[in-house]
Amino acid sequence: LADVRPDIVVSAAAYTAVDKAESEPALASAVNGAGAGELAAQCARLSVPIVHLSTDYVFDGSKATPYVETDPTAPINAYGRSKLEGERLVAAAGPRHVILRTAWVYSPFGTNFVKTMLRAAETRDALGVVDDQRGCPTYAPHLADAILAIARRIETHADDAAIWGIFNAAGGGETTWCGFAREVFQVAGRRGAKVPVVNAIETSGFPTPARRPANSRLDCTKLERVFGVKLPDWKIGAQACEARLSGSFSLSPSFRGEGAG
Repeated sequence: LADVRPDIVVSAAAYTAVDKAESEPALASAVNGAGAGELAAQCARLSVPIVHLSTDYVFDGSKATPYVETDPTAPINAYGRSKLEGERLVAAAGPRHVILRTAWVYSPFGTNFVKTMLRAAETRDALGVVDDQRGCPTYAPHLADAILAIARRIETHADDAAIWGIFNAAGGGETTWCGFAREVFQVAGRRGAKVPVVNAIETSGFPTPARRPANSRLDCTKLERVFGVKLPDWKIGAQACEARLSGSFSLSPSFRGEGAG
């Protein structure tokens, strides 16, 4: 950082293997907590603003309505606890920080829910997908566009105290994992891809090492009010992702999905 002297830093590095974090809490904490805090501390030392990515998993999911930034945090898994630790350390390092809580991120790259579903559809006629967890799927390129818009605002309005702090940044609308899967298959089916039957199941029917919040919905009103940024509806993101995957999507036999939030 001292050599590059950046105008702004986007802190996107993270340990995101939600289930594996249950058996590696120290590693998750080192990356998502101490690592994020050290980066923020060095940014503060150099007077460089930082945009840090966090997660809906800092909440326990018990709220009946979408979460706002001021709601009490109470993570229910090791991943969520490590990310909350990172939030606190970033905030403590210096005042010029923007913490973005996002949710259910996916893209044409890496390991994520959309690619897991499409791979499963190749060999299965029916799938059971959890239908009692609600959230806001977020297409990574849409989130990247939002971050760039935020960075431009920071560049021109750094003296505005309102732009610093915690903001929710997730795709518009809401759905369940089951609804998300059905939309992905519906879009894929338009280009002739195989469309399996998607059966709705309860979380209890798909046990995982890490508990997931039943409610991961994020209210992004503050982000729009302060930065003028609103991410597109999650269905638009799903369509864009599938369009980029179709025709060039190569599935490795070793592919393994995490289903991370």
